[in-house]
Amino acid sequence: MKILRKIIEIDEELCNGCGQCVPACEEGAIEIVDGKARLVAEKYCDGLGACLGDCPTGALKIVEREAEDFDEKAVEEYLRAKKAGNSGLGAEMACGCPSLNVMSFGEKTPCEKANKPIQHYQAQSALTHWPVQIRLVPPSAPFLKGADLLVAADCVPVAYPFFHRDLLQGRSVLLGCPKFDDADEYIHKFTQIFKEADIKSVTAAIMEVPCCSSMLVILDRALKAAGEEMVVNKVVVSPKGTVL
Repeated sequence: MKILRKIIEIDEELCNGCGQCVPACEEGAIEIVDGKARLVAEKYCDGLGACLGDCPTGALKIVEREAEDFDEKAVEEYLRAKKAGNSGLGAEMACGCPSLNVMSFGEKTPCEKANKPIQHYQAQSALTHWPVQIRLVPPSAPFLKGADLLVAADCVPVAYPFFHRDLLQGRSVLLGCPKFDDADEYIHKFTQIFKEADIKSVTAAIMEVPCCSSMLVILDRALKAAGEEMVVNKVVVSPKGTVL
């Protein structure tokens, strides 16, 4: 039954998918879906707005409208089922799913640079941000602004031993699998990125398998849809880990 009451409203344009609102809602009424905060069900939201102060972009607000009445019993059952779905690993992390928190790592401090671990060869992560999966990164992510973009198939970092040194250094990376993921979803996401982020260059790192080449088609269609003219630099890696 719907009644006139207060309930959360989420502005998708302002939401950057950071996930900070998720643990702030004790009823579990908010989840991150496709890189955006979503209301799971109206009956789970009590309308008190405990999540408002945790949103860094102001995407959340309380409005008064017709909505399904808050159901405390349904919330208890939902949270119980959600906890049981964690396979006995306990409650969710207090910070929400870490893969959804947008982070830029920035430069290392002088102390961090001086205290490098002893190792047999020079190996240092070139990753400067999180998350890295195409489906999780919002087009508005700050690390995409004016970036040299590296779009890599999931298998490339595993196959190519010098991925960080040769490909990732100085670039913002997005990972995905053009075979198993939704191509149309990828095209839409990259179109938004090319429209909003003022990307400087694009490098596509793919495997030497037929299905991987569709990543180039995805990028080409997204660039055309965004009205951008840009050459996509192609790097092909063999299953044995050599650049062809």
